[in-house]
Amino acid sequence: QVQLVESGGGLVQAGGSLRLSCKASGRDISVYAMGWFRQAPGKEREFVASISWTGGSPNYADSVKGRFTMSRDNFKNTVYLQMSSLRPDDTAVYYCAADASMGFRAPYWGQGTQVTVSS
Repeated sequence: QVQLVESGGGLVQAGGSLRLSCKASGRDISVYAMGWFRQAPGKEREFVASISWTGGSPNYADSVKGRFTMSRDNFKNTVYLQMSSLRPDDTAVYYCAADASMGFRAPYWGQGTQVTVSS
């Protein structure tokens, strides 16, 4: 079992920045692919970014490329999502996920952290 706890969400004006953290416990996350997903009101959960257990170049959704940066620190069992140039359509609950594969077919989920971007 892996427990994931997100933090760092909040209210920010458009153009601002936030840094989300996801702290894992229960297992060493160095063997897991890690991802960030988000769900806006009335919409399905969508992929934001992911990074393999090797820590190679992250993958990003087209909507966040050039604005968001994902990183991982296996020593701290933590992954991060640095979000810049935030837009109102980035408003969502952001979830951290851990899975054995980059497909995220049956991941462990965190409880989510709310990000609200005001115009």
